[in-house]
Amino acid sequence: MAAAPVPSNLPLFYKDLLPLSSVDHADYHARALDKADFLVSQHAIPLTSDEFVSACRFYPIVFSAGENPVPLALMGLNEGVNTFVDDEGKLLNPVYVPAYVRRYPFLLARLQPNSEELSLCFDPTSGAIGKFDEGDALFEGGQPTAPVQAILEFCKNFEEAGQRTGMFMDELKKADLLMDGEVSIQQEGNDKPYVYRGFQMVDENKLRELRGDVLRKMMQNGILGLIFAHLFSLQLMREIFAEQVKAGKVPEITEVPAV
Repeated sequence: MAAAPVPSNLPLFYKDLLPLSSVDHADYHARALDKADFLVSQHAIPLTSDEFVSACRFYPIVFSAGENPVPLALMGLNEGVNTFVDDEGKLLNPVYVPAYVRRYPFLLARLQPNSEELSLCFDPTSGAIGKFDEGDALFEGGQPTAPVQAILEFCKNFEEAGQRTGMFMDELKKADLLMDGEVSIQQEGNDKPYVYRGFQMVDENKLRELRGDVLRKMMQNGILGLIFAHLFSLQLMREIFAEQVKAGKVPEITEVPAV
């Protein structure tokens, strides 16, 4: 492996990062994995605003707490619980898989802090890339193969979607629409409800009070549709809670943060 700077703060899922090199990885192949064990203990997955309409049919969409919130698809309500995969990381049912998951183990990253240039990198610990006999070759004659070009394009599109997501979040904050979220779920046979906090959501009261010109702008630029997708998706929290109950993965405590 080539010596390369590794970011000190690696993104979710990534245990290591190496820049893809036609010299050091000339004989490497990429193979499909039949399971995603990195998903087993992850309950909240980053989501781009481009994905809201597809994702809202399967996952509650919330926003992380703090000054710089990001959208999250909830695959479980409790930390360490994912109701969409089995213990090996195989999907239990056909669902929309967030682009953040599909991008792994690849990633566009800046190798130098002061550089604007992004390089295609990968996680060498993933088991998907290496000196295998099977899979797609990454290079031929020192040039990236068609699969690598497709991966690069996917990662570029993901980065662009991330920029649009940032603008979407800026608009929500500018309109002061975000509030601390809270969901209370009463389980049959329990005296006290399970209360989930630690996330943000759109305040429907403030949404109704927006000026007409602001609402018109949000409708024209597509933001209003994204807000409704988020709000409609919140009802799925109770379905995920029911799946946790079925799997015996509901904690004893009655108040836990969602994200």
